[in-house]
Amino acid sequence: MKKYICILFLLITTAVCFVSCNDEWKEEQFVQTASFKSNPTAQGVSWSYLRYNATGKVRFNLPIIISGSTPNLKNRTIHLGLDPDTLAKLNQEQYGHRQELYFKQLDKKYYTMPQTIDVPAGVSTVTVPIDFTLGDLDQSDKWVLPLQILNDPAYDYQANPQKYYRRAMLRITPFNDYSGEYGGTLYKIFLDGDTEPLTLNTHRTFVVDDKTIFLYAGIRDIDYLDRKNYKVFIKFTDQNIDIQKKKLEIWSDNTVNNKFKVGAAQSYYTRDEAWDPKLPYLKHIYTTLYLSYEFEDYTTVPGQRLKYKVDGTLSMQRDLNTLIPDQDQQIQW
Repeated sequence: MKKYICILFLLITTAVCFVSCNDEWKEEQFVQTASFKSNPTAQGVSWSYLRYNATGKVRFNLPIIISGSTPNLKNRTIHLGLDPDTLAKLNQEQYGHRQELYFKQLDKKYYTMPQTIDVPAGVSTVTVPIDFTLGDLDQSDKWVLPLQILNDPAYDYQANPQKYYRRAMLRITPFNDYSGEYGGTLYKIFLDGDTEPLTLNTHRTFVVDDKTIFLYAGIRDIDYLDRKNYKVFIKFTDQNIDIQKKKLEIWSDNTVNNKFKVGAAQSYYTRDEAWDPKLPYLKHIYTTLYLSYEFEDYTTVPGQRLKYKVDGTLSMQRDLNTLIPDQDQQIQW
């Protein structure tokens, strides 16, 4: 008799556990929270690339996700706001008291965005439309749009408590067909009197207009305090030098002080395209710049002028996923 009672008890226990397990999977295992979908770098900012448009608006769609183990079953209204406090803390962590190196908050005149965004029931991902007008934005500074998902007990959602899900530090970066990060191992920078060149692994270029970019002369980058005195502008022309090469026009806007001078050799660029041999939808675009110029560094050592000669090539590969209809979204940054 005891044997049958034990078997019956085991059957009932198993059935209860089975039902409990099933019910558990029907219920939310975690708290459903609202989160930004962004990819912050080690500096805590998310590079946000926008096609340069001199006069018109460019829209950037920032995803918001209602996370959890079950679908979103409620209509929700997500409230958004600026987050200058987090930007100030990020600057302090990255640069200490060197305020001249800080990321700068983007002025409101350069963008418009809604203060709320609706997430319908049955939908877990929506995008926040942010319209930018960046035609006259000075790319010599590091612009960030600091956003946060606001939290309040009265709201019909809970913001994700994790820092980089509740907040998005958008590093605003206009681009054109030629701007971006170039490899610089063959870009040789000679100090007057030296035979061994200085080189950097990469040089970042910035948008001026559809056909023009700029970089900083020599080894300077965006974290040099005197960088604005050493801009080298590069205009891409349609003038052929030969079947592959086209002419570049290069100049400085501070020639009086940095004594910028175009080199003896003609600066030029080439552009080539190739399909990936393993991924047939992936197109590679290769841009190579040859630059030749001279300049003088008049700020590093007070009272002295250091003469430099620059001669060499910069190269950039841009990958396009042609399965994506929108050409600007095809770029794999």
